[in-house]
Amino acid sequence: MLPEWLIEQGIGETRALLVEGEQVLAAKLMWPGELTAGARVAGQLTAKLKGTRRGVALLDGGNEALVDHLPPQVTEGQRLDLAITRGPLAERGRLKRAQARVAAGDTPTAPSPLADGTIMRRFPADLWEEVWHAASSGSLDFPGGEVLVSVTPAMTVIDVDGIGSQREVALSAVPAIARALAWFDLGGNIGIDFPTLAAKDDRRAVDEALGAALTGWPHERTAMNGFGFVQLVARLEGPSLLHRFATSRTGMCARYAVRVAERAEGRGPILELRVHPALKAKLKPEWLAELARRTGREVRLEADPGLALEAPSAQILSL
Repeated sequence: MLPEWLIEQGIGETRALLVEGEQVLAAKLMWPGELTAGARVAGQLTAKLKGTRRGVALLDGGNEALVDHLPPQVTEGQRLDLAITRGPLAERGRLKRAQARVAAGDTPTAPSPLADGTIMRRFPADLWEEVWHAASSGSLDFPGGEVLVSVTPAMTVIDVDGIGSQREVALSAVPAIARALAWFDLGGNIGIDFPTLAAKDDRRAVDEALGAALTGWPHERTAMNGFGFVQLVARLEGPSLLHRFATSRTGMCARYAVRVAERAEGRGPILELRVHPALKAKLKPEWLAELARRTGREVRLEADPGLALEAPSAQILSL
């Protein structure tokens, strides 16, 4: 079977999985109202940075965007037709503005990789759960070890840890690294900290294995240095799953809780959703109303401090 994007239009978010057979190759997550790469928007240039071809535009929706490659004739106050090249990114204590470029009148909207995806009521069992929990922990196992993935304002860092010879651990980690990049929808600056390999032949072997594993994933890559470090640079179009967990874990968990409730099975008129108290305020009334509409049941929300944020529970109750 050829790889296919499957799309689940959830409450509060849209989820997408690139699936081949029963294997997940990649994942994406979108929240309503977000600016996404490829979107066409209009706005007013409010500032033109002196000595550069960059400026700041106030978009019609009220958000701001950094505009690159401004034509020389554009002046402050001018209305612009813009194409978003990267969505806004939330970071600790600040929000990075979206990035955009001036769009010519005949500039086509960039096609979404999900444009031809198959919309379904729910994914096959456990596929999204596997990706979601891996992103929540920021880790993926491989034989003899694991890769740990952390986001920082400067770059995403992948640490390789395992048991065995350093060469064996590094080579065994490569498939998990490639999977993490696609599952977590990573981009931008990415550093991989492999075990230190003293021999050039060992470093070359890992470089070749990594290159083969990342075939088809557009990026630039440095060779491994003497300390086992490799840097990747890939196009960044918006927040990765890891960025969302780092900056809005309760929001991620609240949306996951609604999904768990929507998938609950049984007979009865009442749907009981039990969540950690911190999630209760994050569950928007409109989400719960939509949950009731989709399930055809009265929704009862219960706070349970014994539950982890990532472990909501739902059950169908009889009167």
